[in-house]
Amino acid sequence: MKWETVIGLEVHCQLTTKSKIFSGAATAYGAAPNTQACAIDLGMPGVLPVLNIEAVHMAIKLGLSIDATISPHSVFARKNYFYPDLPKGYQISQFELPIVSQGHLDIDLEDGTRKRVGITRAHLEEDAGKSMHEDFNGMSGIDLNRAGTPLIEIVSEPDMRSAKEAIVYLKSLHALVRYLGICDGNMQEGSFRCDANVSVRPLGESKLGTRCELKNLNSFRFIERAINFEIARQIELIEGGGTVIQQTRLYDADKNETRPLRSKEEANDYRYFPDPDLLPVAIEQALIDKVRLELPELPQQKCERLQKQYELSAYDASVLVSSRELADYFEATVKQAQVSAKLAANWINGELAAALNRHNLEITASPITPAQLADLLRRIADNTISGKIAKSVFEILWESKESVDSIIEKQGLRQVTDSSAIEKMIDDILAANPQHVAEYRSGKDKLFGFFVGQVMKASGGKVNPQQLNDVLKKKLAGQ
Repeated sequence: MKWETVIGLEVHCQLTTKSKIFSGAATAYGAAPNTQACAIDLGMPGVLPVLNIEAVHMAIKLGLSIDATISPHSVFARKNYFYPDLPKGYQISQFELPIVSQGHLDIDLEDGTRKRVGITRAHLEEDAGKSMHEDFNGMSGIDLNRAGTPLIEIVSEPDMRSAKEAIVYLKSLHALVRYLGICDGNMQEGSFRCDANVSVRPLGESKLGTRCELKNLNSFRFIERAINFEIARQIELIEGGGTVIQQTRLYDADKNETRPLRSKEEANDYRYFPDPDLLPVAIEQALIDKVRLELPELPQQKCERLQKQYELSAYDASVLVSSRELADYFEATVKQAQVSAKLAANWINGELAAALNRHNLEITASPITPAQLADLLRRIADNTISGKIAKSVFEILWESKESVDSIIEKQGLRQVTDSSAIEKMIDDILAANPQHVAEYRSGKDKLFGFFVGQVMKASGGKVNPQQLNDVLKKKLAGQ
């Protein structure tokens, strides 16, 4: 039997407000345990929450960017459950009347097609604290610094049909919230977290299968692996005569498997009811219009503009817009270098990206600035150095504070472009290899590479490749 996978994602984005959603406590990451939790976060008697208006502005930004409905009237509710890191015994969230609903995100798939993923809702809520299980002599500790941290939970429709589609959607959403400036997207710090609802059904069936929710997913690679494992597990279970049980499952990255955590809760398990301490949120059209004017150029808009303005391929443009900072770096480089945008894109997506990956750095921490890379690209474009030599200059530039021109002069890397000098080197190589010349002229065309290599070796790789090829062809042809 052939099976179809159905995937829906719930993404929690920590908002970049300076204070919490219902209190004035700080949200900075890395503070000592329980130093950023005030009386409101701790659920002390007699304290009242006050909504952080900046969180509302950020939710509106998201809603506008996904063509969603911004509710003029939304309500906060109490989601009741007991857990040690939830001091109040309930989480303030939104249920029946979320602030954002019925939007969509268009994603570009590997085969070049564009798919629309529906977004059911996006609602504001507070985060819980964190249980700590190490260094407590067999006991657990509780850090309530995260309690009350503002989140927006973005719930997709079950529109994705493979783990790869889910990852494309997540990366697109990740880029979007960073472009908007509402979330830093740091998955290691828990700023961008995902739960995946996965089910399978016979191909052609319209009824949804029983879903399992996957938790503990903190990287794109692990999310893809977890979903693929769960798909295989469910298919194997059903084909073996078993039944999928609706449950929450944890992903173990070390064993690459999911395992049961608990039965899946339904909404009525949480006993939602409107929070009596918080008034409904009224959003006027004037505020929505004001926030709309603050929207930046969004990833898909930027991708289309880069293709049109700089004549880039869809692939190059999509890589460059994967982060707002990377796209800004590219445009700054092109503006300063005044060279082919394709050359700049190749170096940024190639040599620079590889170096950043090796050193585990973001583009914002690159030791090579757009101005320095622009200098390097200009020297390639004016034939001062070849592309191959430029890679050596790039490596020195990465480690030093010297200028590109200074490195070229000190290392003696200036490209040989003098025609007479190139002819002299070629003549010497041909004279030293008469047998190979005869074989080439008798039809062994592959020997051309041999001659190129010999000249490059003799010149220390400094001969202009195009000039070398042109002159060598004429010499071998007896001209």
